[in-house]
Amino acid sequence: MSKYEVVIGIETHVQLATKSKLFCGCNNDSRTAEPNTNVCPVCLGFPGALPVLNAAAVELALRAGHALNAYDQAKQFHTKFDRKNYFYPDSPMNYQITQFDEPIIGGGYVEFPLAGATKRVGVTRAHLEADAGKLIHPVGTDYSLVDLNRAGTPLLEIVSEPDMRSAAEAKTYAQELYNLMRYARVSDADLYYGNMRFDVNVSLRPAGTKEFGTRTESKNLNSFRAVAGVVEYETKRQADLLDRGETIRQETRGWDEAKQKTVSQRGKEEAHDYRYFPEPDLPPLVITEKKLQEAKKSITELPNDIRAELAKAKIPAREAEALIANPSAATMWLQVAIENPEHSRFALNWLIGDRVRLEEEQKQSLAESSISAASLSGVGQLIADGKLSSTNAKLLLSYLWKDTVDPVAGAEKLELLQNSDSSTLEKIVDEVIAAHPQPVADYRAGEAKVLGFLVGQVMKASKGQANPPMVNAILKRKLEA
Repeated sequence: MSKYEVVIGIETHVQLATKSKLFCGCNNDSRTAEPNTNVCPVCLGFPGALPVLNAAAVELALRAGHALNAYDQAKQFHTKFDRKNYFYPDSPMNYQITQFDEPIIGGGYVEFPLAGATKRVGVTRAHLEADAGKLIHPVGTDYSLVDLNRAGTPLLEIVSEPDMRSAAEAKTYAQELYNLMRYARVSDADLYYGNMRFDVNVSLRPAGTKEFGTRTESKNLNSFRAVAGVVEYETKRQADLLDRGETIRQETRGWDEAKQKTVSQRGKEEAHDYRYFPEPDLPPLVITEKKLQEAKKSITELPNDIRAELAKAKIPAREAEALIANPSAATMWLQVAIENPEHSRFALNWLIGDRVRLEEEQKQSLAESSISAASLSGVGQLIADGKLSSTNAKLLLSYLWKDTVDPVAGAEKLELLQNSDSSTLEKIVDEVIAAHPQPVADYRAGEAKVLGFLVGQVMKASKGQANPPMVNAILKRKLEA
């Protein structure tokens, strides 16, 4: 047993899925834009340019609050914006518009399954703020470039309680927060483009004590693997320092993915260093009970709702989490499970299996395809009726990915329907038996495995349209007569 206990808290920056920035009309999506093209006098910090609050960003933040269990008792409340003052090259205003003492989300929690139990991590607060720009450091040069396309992007910063005690808990919390923001349609949460970034705070304290140790903050992590890596590395690094009688320095650190280690960047600032004061150009905001209810109604299922249904269907946890990782797939499965429960297992297998391959092949997500819960259930029904083999079901769904035709019509067009006409199958079986006397003799001599070869020959002769169970039954009857 370790003599130290690790204490972990995570601050998560979530880019809200609005069309425009938080305080101006500039495009919020700069993934493919040339540097410094999605900008205007407001996000460039020109003197006299005034901010105007984006109402859609407020609505998305309220959705996030419900997903974080922050508004269980929906009551009208008051929130406001503040100026966080600091100088950095990617901040043209020399301050950030954020929220300090009256955030839009004042508390909450995230619950998720872990190692057969349920873990709850408290949320201290979540506040709206405008993002800074981006510094670019060209390799081999002694200068940096500034791209302000990201300046003014609407962020929701979610601050957890220091409730996590291991790398596994920190990683799973980050994954669940990622799921929640996508299910509530708060953010695209594209980790590659930094739409969701994690700042991980780690400290150690002697096991059994309550007082927190000195923490370090590793910033701008954009993968769950990095979150776990930071916790593991910082735990070992800090323990080694403490064992040598040295002190932990409160500082900001960065994550070196290639070396799998954290590196020191600068001393950690405190709240008083930023000289917060109320934003004079934005009036306080009153969030009404009606607005809170509207935000709640706009959310359908959340991850734990899907988990409950999967548990009722006795789906193993590993398969359940594979499905939950894709909100579109999980929502489609839930619709099938409610409307056609007899096809829920078939739907699950396809959604966590072949669907992934098709998305990669087609360069298209399930939500962008022509597949619906109804078409998926229709294919399941064809299999249940013995009209479609599992192999042909995959072919049919590949076709339906791009075409909205009825599954039966699609199967007929592709000639995938199985032949269950016993007289036709008996004729084909007779022809196969006559054409392969040696395998027939081997089977009658006790080599049961030969049956598979003969079934294959019947399937080949029928161009794959024979019903396999019927072929098996007819072959056995004739061979054993």
